[in-house]
Amino acid sequence: MSKQFTAIYKKTGKWYLGWVEEIPGANAQGKTLKETKENLKEALLLVLETNKLIN
Repeated sequence: MSKQFTAIYKKTGKWYLGWVEEIPGANAQGKTLKETKENLKEALLLVLETNKLIN
């Protein structure tokens, strides 16, 4: 079963910021929206894996 999360993206100056509303600590940045999405996906997977190891 897969879960869905809400990703928010915002451009600030030359950078894009991204974060997942439901998962504190899952955030990323990049010079392009594509790069930010890729970075956020990696950050989300790392946070979920870390939470699994802790619990």
